[in-house]
Amino acid sequence: MRHDWFNLPPGQVVQELKSDQTAGLSTQQAAEQLNSHGYNELQEKARESLFSKLIGQFKDFLVLILIVASLVSAFLGEIVDSVAILVIVILNAVLGIVQESKAEKALAALKQMSAPNSKVIRDGKTISIPARDLVPGDLVLVEAGDRIPADLRILETFSLKVEEASLTGESVPVEKSSLPLNGDVALADRTNMAFMSTLVTYGRAKGIVVATAMQTEIGKIANLLQTGEKEITPLQRKLGEFSKTLGVACLGVCTLVFFLGIYNAFKAAGSISGPDVQLMLMTAISLAVAAIPEGLPAVVTIVLALGMQRMARKNSIVRKLHAVETLGSITVICSDKTGTLTQNQMTVTKAYANGKVYDLSGEGYDPSGEIRLNSHQAELGREQDLALLLQGIALCNDAKLTRHSDTNAWGIIGDPTEGALLTAAAKAGITQEGITLQFPRVKELPFDSGRKMMTTIHSFGQDYLAFTKGAPDILISRCTKIMAENQIRPLDAEMISQLQQINHDLAGQALRVLAVACRQYAQLPVSTDSEQLENDLVLIGLVGMIDPPRSEAREAVKVCVNAGIRPIMITGDHQDTAQAIALDLGIITDKNQSMTGKQLDQLSKPELSEAVKHTSVFARVSPENKVAIVEALKANNQIVAMTGDGINDAPALKKADIGVAMGITGTDVTKETADMVVTDDNFATIVSAVEEGRTIFANIRKFIAFLLSCNLSEVLVIFIAMLLGWPIPLLPIQLLWVNLVTDAFPALALGMEKKESDIMKLPPRDPSEPIVNKPSLFMIGLQSLAITVVVLGAFAYGYFSHNDDISTARTFAFITLVNSQLLCAYAARSAHFSVFKAGLFSNKYMNMAVAFSFLLMLIAIGPLEAIFKTQPLSVQDWLIIAGLSPLPFLVAEIGKLIYFKQK
Repeated sequence: MRHDWFNLPPGQVVQELKSDQTAGLSTQQAAEQLNSHGYNELQEKARESLFSKLIGQFKDFLVLILIVASLVSAFLGEIVDSVAILVIVILNAVLGIVQESKAEKALAALKQMSAPNSKVIRDGKTISIPARDLVPGDLVLVEAGDRIPADLRILETFSLKVEEASLTGESVPVEKSSLPLNGDVALADRTNMAFMSTLVTYGRAKGIVVATAMQTEIGKIANLLQTGEKEITPLQRKLGEFSKTLGVACLGVCTLVFFLGIYNAFKAAGSISGPDVQLMLMTAISLAVAAIPEGLPAVVTIVLALGMQRMARKNSIVRKLHAVETLGSITVICSDKTGTLTQNQMTVTKAYANGKVYDLSGEGYDPSGEIRLNSHQAELGREQDLALLLQGIALCNDAKLTRHSDTNAWGIIGDPTEGALLTAAAKAGITQEGITLQFPRVKELPFDSGRKMMTTIHSFGQDYLAFTKGAPDILISRCTKIMAENQIRPLDAEMISQLQQINHDLAGQALRVLAVACRQYAQLPVSTDSEQLENDLVLIGLVGMIDPPRSEAREAVKVCVNAGIRPIMITGDHQDTAQAIALDLGIITDKNQSMTGKQLDQLSKPELSEAVKHTSVFARVSPENKVAIVEALKANNQIVAMTGDGINDAPALKKADIGVAMGITGTDVTKETADMVVTDDNFATIVSAVEEGRTIFANIRKFIAFLLSCNLSEVLVIFIAMLLGWPIPLLPIQLLWVNLVTDAFPALALGMEKKESDIMKLPPRDPSEPIVNKPSLFMIGLQSLAITVVVLGAFAYGYFSHNDDISTARTFAFITLVNSQLLCAYAARSAHFSVFKAGLFSNKYMNMAVAFSFLLMLIAIGPLEAIFKTQPLSVQDWLIIAGLSPLPFLVAEIGKLIYFKQK
């Protein structure tokens, strides 16, 4: 199938598709085409099976080590240890599957956007058929309110306008024609094409189907969604690297200890016996269990889930867990313009009448704004030319201003441009209902894209008054007079030049300008010829409108810049409009910082990677352009967030590190593809989400450092005991209990710490920076050494003071290990300053977690002592432990003061 139908005249298009411009396809032809091309519906990629997801959970290196440790334990007859390890592995796998079970629904949403039925001409008859049965060559009839069912080449049009914002980013409905175009034309400029899923807002037309299903423009986007590789987030990548490093180190230590033990046994006895090998294997398993933070995956998942809940309360719904963290590390926000940085509501901001330019305040379709001249509110009694202009734009209008009963928000029915004109008139108290009762419409010439004007004629006392609105360059040429100072005066060359300059100045502000004129008749004109009715007119004035920036977006952009986050606008709208909005918001400071999709297409990948370093506005772009921009930014090691609301944004949202969809104006496709949905369409909400993401990552770093210091201390306890020739101080099941139960709850509480006061004044994290940075390494090393010393000291005291009773010694070590780690959790609450500065007990979740973990330890050494192989202790024993346990906490606090004072 060819793709340049827009360059061909209608007759040639019909001929090449073997159709008939009047009768359409025959039933037989349609059946053959359906057999050849298939149904007009988007194909969905097969989803990953539950079994595949389950297998994927066991590919992690650390998980494989634990599985081997479980099998070896079972082989050695340690069934309790083996089952305990397997339970941990299975629990983590289940959590992983639950996290990934939110299947992609983007294609289902795309299908729902397709029209269910279509009016077609077949065998010379107009019939209604399911849209899925459409084939290339079908003649389709569309009118206002219809959704385009397939990609159409327009054959005949009657004032057709199509809303294409969700596909192209165009902020206003596009006027369509049947005239052929010339050359390689951008998607948004193909004015003789109507694309699948877009909405007809005005007029009617007949078109011929040139593409269906996956061959349509929306189908190409669906294909991009399917073929795009699933991107892993920075946290996933870092945790993966961290797991491999930890796993290799773990295996190395286990192997070293195993052969060291075998060597010591051989050296002492002169031979190797079965019990020696079994003992060394159990020691190696103990080391593996000690080295691997089994609770880490569960804690990360839960902390991210809690972050999701907090963000939901602030109008940010995160659909994918790891996106919470990714938000905190972004360096670039690629934002769509229409509906994201702007209101997606055309607003009249300037009016020109009687040689004066008036400013109109207010936002969107809310008529509560004002019309001002030189900082003073305009009075229509004095500004009669302005009053006539506003009456004209209210009367020559087919839209309706409405107010939603449930939300009390203002909206429109009809064309957004006409809705903006109605709102402007309403700001002066001129309502459509009132003015139409006073001057009822008796005749009209609908808007036509050929003449680019619309005229309505109204009763005006005993006479008739016609109002015409249209493109300034055309309408001014039809005028011979002008309304000035409440008088009709001749329109001379000097005045025309002045009007052209005003039009140029307004257009230079990226305003869409319309001219308004009138003509009075003593009798109702009989002719409907535009050459007669739309000539010898009296110009009243000009109005300029724009889709204005959101009031809160300006401050949000400023906050982003202060936080080291670079905002980039990517839009399908015109370059002039995009530049004006970007300059207003502070995204760019110079128009040279922008480029168009056509310019982008001419760049090679290296050139584009260089261009994105200094270009902050991309206008008139295609969906493929958006993906290319995101890829170029990521090639520069940027962490990219992409915001959007249209179908055209979906592929780029999927390619970005995090995709952010708008909840109100966003399409279902965008919402289902995105990682996060902003329910209030507020750019400032994204900034709040970034702040939350940064806080969450800082907390994740805190509890990872805490867990690692705990695990390293356990490894050192066993390793040093081996070097000293001591018995194993801690059993595998004791270590499992500490890692999964005792340590997990304080780690979770660390994940709920409040944000640091300067969190949004810091630059984004370096993407190459590891999770465990230098300050974390210092604290991990310091705390683990301190815990190791006190645990070995407790073990030695218990062993020698209780007649070499290994069970009692292990009980000493177990209790001391738990208590010292619980106290160190308080020190981990701040990586930079003393916990006493933040308030030792200010985190209520930490207080509850420590109390609960201590209770679980009492259960392990009490009712479950047979399973954990512990012994009861005396009051004196408990006093010894109470003296040793706080020492690592004090060492950590002193270490922080010394380390960061030097920094």
